[in-house]
Amino acid sequence: MKTAVPCYYHLDVEVSPERVGQVSRIMAAHLRFWDLETLVEPVCHSAEMLLQAIDEHATDKNTSIEMWWNGQHLITAIGGNDRDLRPDQDLRGCLERLAAMSDGWGCCATDTGGKVIWFSQRARAGERVPLVPTAPAPSLREGLQVPREEVPAAMLAGPASTGVGVLAGAR
Repeated sequence: MKTAVPCYYHLDVEVSPERVGQVSRIMAAHLRFWDLETLVEPVCHSAEMLLQAIDEHATDKNTSIEMWWNGQHLITAIGGNDRDLRPDQDLRGCLERLAAMSDGWGCCATDTGGKVIWFSQRARAGERVPLVPTAPAPSLREGLQVPREEVPAAMLAGPASTGVGVLAGAR
């Protein structure tokens, strides 16, 4: 079961080809620390795609990376300061792959004119193994089966208002 303790991580980095791999390893370490091993591959791959696209198209390479874990979803946001970077043109192919790999994504402008691209991944439970009923363990002592006494039908149809007195008297 995934932990429900909210977690947050922030990293400021100047994107370069060698830094993309380093950032991916840092993010993977945090996800493993948060016990989110199943999200390492899709989140790090998506972040690498965005960072490589920013490295290729942006003039301002200063980027902020944030991850939020709320107990069900991991939201990763990558924000750049480049006013000239156009997600609809420069990052179109990257965003199409991002949309296919994530549960949700979006892009928004910041107050300074930069852009933030975010995507979310839902933590999926592991394979569920169906429960199989177990046979009761043999007892160490042997119990004797006491036969039930049969109550004659005439006693059950007697004048008593409830069958409890008839049955109690029959025993």
